Amino acid sequence: MFWADKIAADAQGYQVVNDSKTPSGRVHVGSLRGVVIHDVIYRALKHAGKPVKFLYGVDDYDALDTVPKYLDQEKFAPYLGFPLCNVPSPEDTASDYAKYFIGEFFEVFEYLGIKPETYFLRDLYRTGKLNSYIDTFLKNAHLVREAYKEVSKADRPNNWYPFQVVCENCGKIATTVTTDYNGSEVFYTCKPDATDYVKGCGHSGWVSPFDGNGKLPWKVEWVAKWDVLGVTIEMAGKDHSQKGGSRDVANAISRKVLQKQPPFHSPYEFILVNGTKMSSSKGVGSSAKEIAALLPPELLRFLMLRTQPRSVINFAPNYETVTRLFRDYDTLINKYPNAAELTEELMPLFYAQLGDEVKTFQPFDFSTLISLLQVPRLNIQEEVKQRSQKPLNEYDQQIVNQRIAAAQLWLQDYADEEEKLVLYLEQVPDKANELNEEQVAYLQRLVENLQNISNWEAEELQTLIFSTTKELQIQQANAFKALYLSFLNKERGPKAGGLLSYLEKSFVISRLQDVVTLNTGKEKTEAS
Repeated sequence: MFWADKIAADAQGYQVVNDSKTPSGRVHVGSLRGVVIHDVIYRALKHAGKPVKFLYGVDDYDALDTVPKYLDQEKFAPYLGFPLCNVPSPEDTASDYAKYFIGEFFEVFEYLGIKPETYFLRDLYRTGKLNSYIDTFLKNAHLVREAYKEVSKADRPNNWYPFQVVCENCGKIATTVTTDYNGSEVFYTCKPDATDYVKGCGHSGWVSPFDGNGKLPWKVEWVAKWDVLGVTIEMAGKDHSQKGGSRDVANAISRKVLQKQPPFHSPYEFILVNGTKMSSSKGVGSSAKEIAALLPPELLRFLMLRTQPRSVINFAPNYETVTRLFRDYDTLINKYPNAAELTEELMPLFYAQLGDEVKTFQPFDFSTLISLLQVPRLNIQEEVKQRSQKPLNEYDQQIVNQRIAAAQLWLQDYADEEEKLVLYLEQVPDKANELNEEQVAYLQRLVENLQNISNWEAEELQTLIFSTTKELQIQQANAFKALYLSFLNKERGPKAGGLLSYLEKSFVISRLQDVVTLNTGKEKTEAS
């Protein structure tokens, strides 16, 4: 049974699935993993006939703790420590910073067919929905302190209260410390040394903690959200789920202060890019918006789902990773029509769809498209039609067009110079003049063998290229190097059989003969 279906099978009664995000900058593709996981749990519950609601929260009362490097530092540095919803938007397209960045992320939700009910923390605070929880936690500050101490060994002084005021003087929330509560007002100080990234202004005074005048610390806030929204299922990333970590602290606060069981939870792993965890404020890696522009929606969902939630996804939009993703997806698309039922192997394909139906198509290899797009004067649509096993129907054509666009974008934005094909059609490349005797003999024999081949297809050509190396007992690496130098002026390239199949037979033979002649003439000159 697929992991999400197991969760659905065990669930009893009405379910509320919740996830949330602090929009501190451009949201990275790593943050999509939690979104897709929660969406799939929601779908699994619906398939199981269980009543369910899916919520997604925007933690926009959190402080701006760093200015992302892609923003104007001078403009945004004065807002460090402010609630994100009180920071101006980078562009006129949104009312504030939080709505700007979460708006970008919500566009990706729509693209992926994810439709939660969304809510903003500012609204829960400002409309008073969290007032009773603020009062409860302030009155039971000693129990909150105990929970921190017992679970995470974090010592809070006896006059520490779980609340951060928005400073009436400077507008910062990150720098305020609350040290008293009289039942209607809190006493706070905006401390110059409260954080290491921004100074507080030193102001202090009594103020009502209600109706948006401040916020609960996020581990406490988490508990309040669960209760006010009726959350029954909320997963969390590995960083929050470690023993003694934030989720354990929140669970303890829920039991100790509210006497309530926390929602169902299971941890999920990170998405690493080149082995580095992504950060939305540092601008490391690729944003969700950029990867959504590159990958068709089903492929992006599949990226999140083909790996178990507890396993790390190592993603980098390089040639090997991207082409393998398409290949793995196509393998399941080919298996699906012959499957009697949805096996565990096929479930990632099922949940990768935007709807509840797997619409099959005739896959066309993505790596071949990348190569074909780089062949000069080639009509890509005609070439795809000729290479397809059967005539393309309307949906096949739609998928091909989608993949052509993805391949073009990958070549433009992600391909290394080494991965780009620059075919020398007009003249023999310079480096093809530097072949050794063994390589020249190989090309000579390959020309003879190519003249006798009747089927000019990638696989047949690849087989012939290999069999010629065996015939002459030449090292394969040496032989392939000679081939790539003859057409690309570099020692490595795409699958050689595929490369030759994109070109006219007469051109390939003529080019190899020219290279042989050039190197033979060079040898004669050197000998004399």
